[in-house]
Amino acid sequence: MPAAKSSNDDPMQADTARPLGQERRSSRAPSVLIVEDERAIAELIRYNLQKNGYHCQVVHDGDEALLAVEELVPDLVLLDWMLPEVSGIEICRRLRGRTATRNLPIIMVTARGEEQDLVRGLREGADDYLRKPFSVNELIARVDAALRRTRVSHQLHVLEVGDIVLDTEAVTVFRAGQRLHLAPTEFRLLQALMQSPGRVLSRDTLLSRVWGLESDVEARTVDVHVRRLRKVLNAGEQPDYIRTVRGVGYSIERD
Repeated sequence: MPAAKSSNDDPMQADTARPLGQERRSSRAPSVLIVEDERAIAELIRYNLQKNGYHCQVVHDGDEALLAVEELVPDLVLLDWMLPEVSGIEICRRLRGRTATRNLPIIMVTARGEEQDLVRGLREGADDYLRKPFSVNELIARVDAALRRTRVSHQLHVLEVGDIVLDTEAVTVFRAGQRLHLAPTEFRLLQALMQSPGRVLSRDTLLSRVWGLESDVEARTVDVHVRRLRKVLNAGEQPDYIRTVRGVGYSIERD
């Protein structure tokens, strides 16, 4: 069980830990997947991260972790090294091998303290390493730092309009937390619209951005693909963010 020698750093004193970094929390709480087979430790981590403004999901073995990430990619993974069935190192290796999770921040949590173990974890793709026992303040500081390091690159390739999130690197689209499956053309069309939210893009502009300057596709083809895109985006009676401007083109905007 994580514990520190100093009473001020004792993780069991969770209710007295200073909330770090709360001043920068946005309306959407960063999500953390906690992969820890010792339930008391998992609950301790979950409690303190949620207290500091994070949304947490807890799983207790490697198979559960891989399924959880397939359903919804978190903002960060806290990954225990020693897990039943699939080890933390193997999970880290698999996540780094997937396009959608290649740049996902991973902090390895383990009782292993030898230098060669630390080096191995980092070589397998971990971004940071948290040794047991650890203090609550160290835990929060490392999570904050890992997300801070990725925020700039994240903002460059992640587009958001309302509850629609498009990742150009992972080639994924989520709406209200649910992953959508778009054909390549519809994905490029949505990307073009989301890169200029609120701006009306003509059919010719969309043809150029989505199909290329040399394309011989007719302008009305844009209308066909917009209808297909709307069908996927608005399934389940979701609000339609795509606005049609007759005789001109299309725009995407929340209201």
